[in-house]
Amino acid sequence: QVQLVESGGGLVQAGGSLRLSCAASGIQRRSILMGWHRQAPGKEREWVADITNGGQRVYADSVKGRFTISRDNAKNILYLQMDMVRPEDTAVYFCRYGTDYWGQGTQVTVSA
Repeated sequence: QVQLVESGGGLVQAGGSLRLSCAASGIQRRSILMGWHRQAPGKEREWVADITNGGQRVYADSVKGRFTISRDNAKNILYLQMDMVRPEDTAVYFCRYGTDYWGQGTQVTVSA
């Protein structure tokens, strides 16, 4: 059973940086795709970024140029480097492995 544990969330001022991590365990077969999603209060969960096994990255327009997704395949860790954060980035951030597995989420709060 694949388990995902996010960490690195917290409170940060607008314009600052934060790095999220997602440690995966129980992986039997490496998924080609991992990604991050987020859910703000009162809103639906939205996709943030994806990365393939080979390092190809795609981003939502709202974070393009500010966030960077990366992965360490040897350690089974997914990262999200968040730079120039904005108050509208406040949300619970979830990592995703393949299409079926999700972490429990980590809270990111950006103060104005």
